[in-house]
Parts: sequence; C-alpha cells; structure tokens
Amino acid sequence: MSFLRFFNVAAALRDLGQLLTRRRKYDLLFAGLAVAITGTVIVGFYLDGFMNMMPPWKREIIYIESWPADRSQAEILAQQKIDMEKKKIEDAKLEAERKKRQAEFKKIDDALNRWGL
Repeated sequence: MSFLRFFNVAAALRDLGQLLTRRRKYDLLFAGLAVAITGTVIVGFYLDGFMNMMPPWKREIIYIESWPADRSQAEILAQQKIDMEKKKIEDAKLEAERKKRQAEFKKIDDALNRWGL
C-alpha cells in the first residue's frame, strides 16, 4: 500500500493535459488513428467470438449418375419420366416452403401496418 500513495489521479490528468496541449495537431491525429485502428481490431476479435453461435454449415453432396453410352432411347425416356416425377415432388415441396415463408412475412407486415409503420 505504501507504493500506491505516490499516485495522484488529479496530477496524472493534469500531466496528460499538459502533454496534449504541447503536441502538434498531426501528432494528435496520428495518436487518434492509432487508437481507432487498435480499437477496431479488438472489437473485431470480440465480435468474432460470437460467430461460433451461428448454425454450422452443412455440406450438400450431389451425386451424378453414370450411364453407358450405348443405352437405348426407351431407357432414356423411362429415366426422364422417373426424374420428372422426382422433380415435381421437389418443386411441390419448394413451393410449399415458399408459401409458408411468404405467409410469415405477410403476418409480420400486417402487424407492422397495424402499428402504423
């Protein structure tokens, strides 16, 4: 505790004020820029810590079928019919999700309209 008795907050602030008044304008400008850049880096690291809270990215692997070069036209048409049915089912699911999302946004828009926004 005896070491801390030599520190005086008022004297330290007064000394800082005298130091800043004796400096040229460009010295203060560069000091401010140094503090701003350092603060930006520190805030960037702080905000980067919250990136782990985002849901993880999921990989989507798409497999491509390999077909022999000598297959018949009937086989090609049969496979296209099967693929068309799969595409119709996927399109129906996508359209249902789009309608659901659109209904959610409409609900929010209606609420904002009721509030006068």
